[in-house]
Amino acid sequence: MAAKGRWRATLSSVGLGALLVLQGCGGGDTAADDNTSLQSTQRRALALPTTPSALPAYTNAHRLLNQAAFGASQAAVDQVQAAGGPAAWIEQQLAVTTPVSTRARWEAADAAAKALDPNSGANTTDVYNALWQQALAGDDQLRQRVAYALSQIFVISFDSALSSYPRGVASWHDMLAERAFGNFRNLLEGVARHPMMGLYLSHLRNQKADPKTGRVPDENFAREVMQLFTIGQVHLDSAGLPHIQRDGTPNPTYTQADIAGLAKVFTGWSWACPDAPQSGCFYNGSYQGRSDPDRAIKLMVGYPAFHSTEEKQFLGRTIPAQTVADPAASLKVALDTLFQHANVGPFIGRQLIQRLVTSNPSPAYVRAVASAFDNNGSGVRGDMKAVIRAILLHPEARNVPTGNTAGKLREPVLRATALLRAFDYRSDSGLFRLGDTSNPGTALGQVPLKAPSVFNFYRPGYVPPGTQAAQLGLAVPEMQLMHETSAAGYVNYTRNAISSGLGSYSSTFGRADVQPNFAPELALADQPGALVDQVALKLMGAPMPAALRTEVVTAVTAITVPTPTSTNATQVANARRNRVNAAVFLTAVSPEFQIQK
Repeated sequence: MAAKGRWRATLSSVGLGALLVLQGCGGGDTAADDNTSLQSTQRRALALPTTPSALPAYTNAHRLLNQAAFGASQAAVDQVQAAGGPAAWIEQQLAVTTPVSTRARWEAADAAAKALDPNSGANTTDVYNALWQQALAGDDQLRQRVAYALSQIFVISFDSALSSYPRGVASWHDMLAERAFGNFRNLLEGVARHPMMGLYLSHLRNQKADPKTGRVPDENFAREVMQLFTIGQVHLDSAGLPHIQRDGTPNPTYTQADIAGLAKVFTGWSWACPDAPQSGCFYNGSYQGRSDPDRAIKLMVGYPAFHSTEEKQFLGRTIPAQTVADPAASLKVALDTLFQHANVGPFIGRQLIQRLVTSNPSPAYVRAVASAFDNNGSGVRGDMKAVIRAILLHPEARNVPTGNTAGKLREPVLRATALLRAFDYRSDSGLFRLGDTSNPGTALGQVPLKAPSVFNFYRPGYVPPGTQAAQLGLAVPEMQLMHETSAAGYVNYTRNAISSGLGSYSSTFGRADVQPNFAPELALADQPGALVDQVALKLMGAPMPAALRTEVVTAVTAITVPTPTSTNATQVANARRNRVNAAVFLTAVSPEFQIQK
């Protein structure tokens, strides 16, 4: 179809898109698939725009909401402007102290299901619906957007045994949201002790070594808490660039010995239980038939009998051998050590920049965010509010984007939420029953909390092969989700969203649950140019590039609206709606929209 063919023709017309120049839409493996690939020689040349300039107020507000929220609704743009601009809006959002609870929404769905059938209940779909509801209609947009970003750094997934624990996974997301505006050290402890992470990375029920059987502590979480959650694989400077050894290789942050030493810390942790530390509680979460009904949502507790008393060495620290096992004391030393590591600011800061603003931030941008992590201005390390301000108020986030490295490819979930918020989609049920959208052929190829592995849906350093981005050593992480099936699936999903709505079918209303409000666009259906300009303003926050506008206006104009008579009202209404559908569809599937600038 014409829209698909526009990929090669129009990518050269927009910043980051000029670097992709897709050879087909393949997104296979590449050697440069981790965070260290972002530190290529070319990266050292990146700098702030030499002549930064301010964006128009409306465009600035719209852009902020695509970075710091799930898209720009007209009401949200008005809020940013009424607040006095991005900085003031961010402060208003940071002051929202009570996040919306995913678990509470899941529990309400569970209660409703049980009221109809006591043997029924809510499931994973109801977690997805709660997340869609928060993203599309929630007032705490910044907190939920940051929590979503954190969920792609600290990954657990329904694509595992966790599908049996929907309430627990809902509480995991709440934990990320509750701690998103606090201190990173507290966030890290929540990650390490939440039972859903304990199940996912197998340190729940992890036991000390047993020389008789040859058992050694499980090393899974110990490895990932360093590699993915705190310090990364190589030593970084404050700008996120690697320390290079004399042989030309990056200096590693840890060794296998560090993993083995840290694994001993994560022994003896298991379910919250009324009879802890009984061994039955450790193994099964229950003792003599008693268990905690909230064990899937309460932080894990330490069981001294299963905790290693051996000396624990890691990252230059030593926890001496313990006469009496003390899992809490060991954990404190370990998390404090990780938290104080110089890598955390640039390593986590870069990934948050990538998730919110741009795939290839300059060293100066990373340094500014890492500096805010190291010291919030009052001597506090790890203040997430300071980090968020530094990311969203930096010149690379707020000034006119320039150069081929600016911006990022929107991942499928964020394309969908931007579209739905822009056109004020409403839910007939109030529950936004969009469900699981992870099928790449019929939906988005992505849904929150269902990444295929602990490495997320895509790697932060992914460089799409066969592109100019690869030649320049630039990362386009979200391209790892793109292939022939997912590209076509997104187009079809978007078409359905515009023409007939999305979500579960309602026999009461006779349509899909989530429906658009195109009334303002229908009022302009007889004026193709004005209609396309309004669609551009809602989806892009600014006028379309001239070439794209010409294409869309031509396509819309080609849809003939009959001259109204006393007998053809339905035909006229359908033609006007088809014009609106075409304008929105062609814009939403264009590279200019799919690339967030």
